[in-house]
Amino acid sequence: MKILVIEDNESLNRNLVRYLSLQDIHAEASFDGKDGLYKASTKYYDAIILDIQLPEIDGIELCTNLREKWNATPIIMLTSRSSKTDIVQWLNCGADDYLVKPFDYDELIARLQSLTRRNLKNKSNSKIKVNKYSIDLQKHEVSDWENILALSKLEFDLLIYLAKNKGRVLSRKELYEKVWGEFDGDFMFSKTVDVYIGYLRKKLDRELIETKKWVWYMIW
Repeated sequence: MKILVIEDNESLNRNLVRYLSLQDIHAEASFDGKDGLYKASTKYYDAIILDIQLPEIDGIELCTNLREKWNATPIIMLTSRSSKTDIVQWLNCGADDYLVKPFDYDELIARLQSLTRRNLKNKSNSKIKVNKYSIDLQKHEVSDWENILALSKLEFDLLIYLAKNKGRVLSRKELYEKVWGEFDGDFMFSKTVDVYIGYLRKKLDRELIETKKWVWYMIW
């Protein structure tokens, strides 16, 4: 499990990251909303722990921004407030859960695990629609309005990951890790991703997959 912790209290943030690592959960720290939004938009995480009161961009605005970009990463809000009005606001902006400070770390772990399990179940829906294309996860088929397209397993897996993260900027490194496996330091990974993006562009509408600054890809 890979978690992003966006919390401006450095002591709390570092303690959370340390505790999560002891539970074999990889956690990355961010200490302000601007940096947190950038990381959440350009990297893959299984869940986000998000403080409400942040410098640069607050938690409500950050969460709303992610949801408007179709980023469905589960989010747990951290807050010192717990009024009914506050809770409604957090849920309306797209948060999945919340914890009131001070909180129990074991309860946080349990909520993270519950959210990620639920997210995996939601992602297991049998079909995904991307523009004119229908991706059938059970049959491992991709079709447009007229034909079933011939894709290799790696092409299919790459398209699924792009489609599930529609509207989110994805780095070559993330795509390689999620489709081919853990990155082992060989920089040929970037060439491999480019080659398979090229294969997909030949079989789908070329404009469907957009290149961002020659480093990242996104699908519309």
